[in-house]
Parts: sequence; structure tokens; C-alpha cells
Amino acid sequence: MKRTKKYSVAQPNHPRIHKITFMLNDDEYKTVQRYLDKYRIANKSRWYRETILSHIMRTLEEDYPTLFNENEMRR
Repeated sequence: MKRTKKYSVAQPNHPRIHKITFMLNDDEYKTVQRYLDKYRIANKSRWYRETILSHIMRTLEEDYPTLFNENEMRR
């Protein structure tokens, strides 16, 4: 049986036009390369994008504004 790959949904009405560049030191780069090789990730750009955006979305969900602050809710 041939394995099918799951990809994120293409959005033709939302082209990617903004470029973000960042630098890694040697140890960080080796760590990322080791991870990509281990899990056989071929599309690095998609992996970086999904990893960063999933972290951002998770953080935003945790920091969702509430009616009361944390101390008041613990009482």
C-alpha cells in the first residue's frame, strides 16, 4: 500500500507575500537538521511555518482574556 501524505489546505486566495528570515547558531541548526532527518520532513518551510504558528495559537488560547484575573478565580 502506498502511503498518502497529509498537507495543509492550499489557500489560493491568500498568497504568502511576507518574508521572515532568522538565524540559527551551529548547535541549533544541527538540532533542527537532526529532527528533520529523524522524522523525514522534506518541506522545511511548511514545517517551520506550522510549528511557529501552532505555538503562537496555543499561547493566544492560554492568554485568552477572562472576566476575572487568576487570583480572584482561585478563591
